[in-house]
Amino acid sequence: MSEFILVHERAIRLGFFGGILALMAIWELAAPRRPLHTSKGARWFSNLGLVVIDTLALRLLLPATAVTVALWAEKQKWGILNHLQVPYAFEIILGVIILDLVIYLQHAMFHALPAFWRLHMMHHTDLDFDTTTGIRFHPVEIILSMIIKILVVIALGIDALAVVFFEVILNATSLFNHGNVRLPASVDGVLRLFVVTPEMHRVHHSVIIQETNSNFGFNLPWWDRLLGTYRAQPMAGHEGMTIGLSLFREPRRLTLPRLLVLPFVAKGGRYSFN
Repeated sequence: MSEFILVHERAIRLGFFGGILALMAIWELAAPRRPLHTSKGARWFSNLGLVVIDTLALRLLLPATAVTVALWAEKQKWGILNHLQVPYAFEIILGVIILDLVIYLQHAMFHALPAFWRLHMMHHTDLDFDTTTGIRFHPVEIILSMIIKILVVIALGIDALAVVFFEVILNATSLFNHGNVRLPASVDGVLRLFVVTPEMHRVHHSVIIQETNSNFGFNLPWWDRLLGTYRAQPMAGHEGMTIGLSLFREPRRLTLPRLLVLPFVAKGGRYSFN
């Protein structure tokens, strides 16, 4: 089973991505949480276009994926976990949890350091919040994220199967927790104990700086609670909150070509921690 997953890794990831994106799109139509204020067609064109560009950039500039690096590190006996005698199932679960913590810390770093924030702010310029916001990342940020992931995989010896599971889970939860979907408060209250929900992550996309710099988790919600970055609700409420960044309020400045050059020509404002 594990060999099948590793051999067909890309097809599995693509299948989950397409399936969950379709399910979230249907859910958003059936039970939207907030009305959209900008053109959905234009936003989806930009956000989905970024996925294509990000994928091509990774293939061209980083032909070795985190999975292939994990397989190589295992053969070379590199990394801490490759020298520990632990049950295989435990090693997989531990690898997924470690990678999730790394992504949380990386996300916080991209907010904390002004140079990285200039890249990441493109994600926050979306004037509406729906499932495609979860795939709205600049290709340079995607490449840096993959490099960080590869270094962690080598240093800790994370199993290749754990990497595949993590990538599938991360893509799925990112599409889910950016969804413009309505959840009963009781259901959300239970879910956010185990996974980042749309109600929790939407706060992170508030135009208010203190709220933007909170709720950094993508998958597991525990890191925000443990490290003091958790914020339960937006000050203006979910219906009253404003999505985006104060410096970017005009849709014509947020087309796909302009998004690609935005980190290099626009100011980052006061959103980074410093």
